[in-house]
Amino acid sequence: MKELKGILPFARAYKWWIGAATLCMLLVTAASLAGPWAIRSLLSTIEDGGAGAELGPISALAAIAVGIYLVKALAKFGTDYISHHAAWNMVQDIRQKMYDSLQGLSLSFYSDKQTGELMSRVINDTRTFEVLLAHAIPTVVVNGVMLVGVFFFLSYMNATLALLTLIPVPLLAWLVLKFSRISRPLFRKNQEEVGALNAILQDNLSGIREIKAFTQEEHESERTGRALAAQTRAMLRALKMTNAFHPAIEFVASLGTAIVIFFGGRLALGGALPLKDLVTYFLYLNAFYQPIMALGQINEGLQEALGSAGRVLSVIQAESDVPESPDALELSRAAGAIEFRRVGFQYVDGIPVLDDISFCLKPRETLALVGATGVGKTTIASLIPRFYDPVTGEIYIDDRDIRTLTLRSLRRQISLVSQDVFLFNGTVRDNILYGSPRATEEEVIAAAKAANAHNFILALEMGYDTPIGERGVKLSGGQKQRISIARAVLKDAPILILDEATSAVDTQTEHLIQEALNTLKENKTAVVIAHRLSTIRDADQIIVLAEGKILEQGSHEDLLVKGGLYWQLWQAQKANQGAAGRIAQAAMGSAPLK
Repeated sequence: MKELKGILPFARAYKWWIGAATLCMLLVTAASLAGPWAIRSLLSTIEDGGAGAELGPISALAAIAVGIYLVKALAKFGTDYISHHAAWNMVQDIRQKMYDSLQGLSLSFYSDKQTGELMSRVINDTRTFEVLLAHAIPTVVVNGVMLVGVFFFLSYMNATLALLTLIPVPLLAWLVLKFSRISRPLFRKNQEEVGALNAILQDNLSGIREIKAFTQEEHESERTGRALAAQTRAMLRALKMTNAFHPAIEFVASLGTAIVIFFGGRLALGGALPLKDLVTYFLYLNAFYQPIMALGQINEGLQEALGSAGRVLSVIQAESDVPESPDALELSRAAGAIEFRRVGFQYVDGIPVLDDISFCLKPRETLALVGATGVGKTTIASLIPRFYDPVTGEIYIDDRDIRTLTLRSLRRQISLVSQDVFLFNGTVRDNILYGSPRATEEEVIAAAKAANAHNFILALEMGYDTPIGERGVKLSGGQKQRISIARAVLKDAPILILDEATSAVDTQTEHLIQEALNTLKENKTAVVIAHRLSTIRDADQIIVLAEGKILEQGSHEDLLVKGGLYWQLWQAQKANQGAAGRIAQAAMGSAPLK
C-alpha cells in the first residue's frame, strides 16, 4: 500500500481518461455477460418450438448477437487505447518528476550513485507502471464486475450449484496472496540487477578509450558477462515462480468445472436443471473462473510494478541536503563581494576537509587559492554556488548569507570554468549559448572572440554549426577549454570561479587561454585555483592552504617576503621553468644542454 500511495497520485491528472476507460470496461463486461444469455435464449426458442420453431426469433437473436459483439469490440478498443493513453502519459509525468528531483538534489547525492543505475530507475523501473494503470487496474475493474455479474446469472439459474462453484475460490485466493509475497522481492531483485547492468554499460561505453588504451577488453567483457548472467538468473528466478503459479491457478479453476459436471449432470438427469441452463452454466463457468485466473496473471505485472515503485519513490522523495528556504530572497545582480566566516566542511563525518576558513573579498578583486592536491581548494570554490553547504560557519555575498537566497538567483551570479570541461553533444553554437540561451549571433561571436576561440571555430568543417560529439570528443583539450570560457563570457556573471583552467595544455594554448581568462576577469570578482603561480601573481589576495586550513594569506609580494610555503613553491616552479626552457633551447640547437 505504501508503494501504491506513492505512485497512484500521478494518475489523478488523468481521472477523466480513467473514467472513460472504466465505462468502456463496463460495456465490455456487459457484452461478455450478454453473449451466453443470448445462446440460452436460442436454446430456449429451439426447445420450446421444437421442429416447428420460427426463424424470425432466431434471426433476431443473431442480429442481437452481432450487436453485442460489435459493442464489445468497440468498447475493447476504447478500453485498450484510453487506458494506454492515460498510462503512458502518467509514466511520462513520473519520469519528468524523477528528472526534476534528480536535478534538484545536491552533488553529495551523486557521490555514491552510478549514472547508469539512475538511468535504469528513470527508464526501466517506470515502464512497469504502464502495466499498473493500463492492465492491472482495468483487469481488476472488468473482472471484479464480471465475477459479480456471472455469479448473479449462475445463482438465477440454480443457487445450489452456484454455491458449489465457490469451493475452489478460497484456494485460488490463497495462491494469489502466496505468489504476491514470494514474487515481489524476486522482481525487485531483477530490477536492481538491471540497474547494475546499465551502470556497467554506461561506464564502459563512456570509458571505451581507456578500455582500449589499457587493453582491458577481455576483463570488461567478463565483468559485463557476469552482470548479464546475474540479471538473467534474477529474471529466471522470478519467472520460475510465475511459471509455477499460472498452471496451479488453471488447475484449481478447472476443479470448478469438474464440480459442475458432477453435480450439474446429476441435477440435469433428475430434471432439476434444464439442459439449456446446464449448457449456459458451462458457458458462464468459464467466465466465472477466467477473472480469477486473469487477476492472478496480472498479479505478476503488479508485483513487478510494486517492486520498481520503491526504487522510483526513493528518488522522487529524496530530499536535498542543500535546501532552499521557503522565504528565500531573489538576488538580481550582485556587486560581487564574497566573505567566508569561520567555515568548516566535511564530506564524510569525522574527516574534516576545511577548518575555520575566513576571508573577505571585495567586488572586482581576485582571490587565488594555492596548495597541494586535496587541501580543499575546489571545495571552497564549490561552496560559493552552494553545490554543498558548510558544516559550520557562514558564506556571504554582498553581506547576504547565501542560504537566504534562492539557488537559481545565487547561481546566476557565478560563472564556472574548470579543468574538467563538460560540453554537451551538440554544435559549437549550442554549447556557447548554454551561457545565455537568448543571446544573439553577434553576442555569440563576440564571446568566442573574447575567448580566443573564433578563429579555430571558423576553421572547423561547419564553423559554429559543427557537431562536437559527446563531451566534445571531436575537439582538443584547449579548444574545449576556450569554448567553456566563451560560454562563461556570454553568461557575464559578476563572480567568476576558475578551477585550474589552464592545466593540462601546451604552453602556446595556455597563453591563448590565459589571455581569454584575463579578458573574462575584467570587472569581475574572481576566485582562481591555479597550479602555475605565474598566472596569479597579480591577484589581490593569495591564500595558501595546508590540511584544510589557511597557512598563509596576502599578496604575491607579501608572501614572498615571508619566506614560507608560498616562497618555496615559487622558487621550485622558477627552477622547473628554467630547466624546461634550457631543454627547449637545446632541442632547437640554440644552446647547449647543461
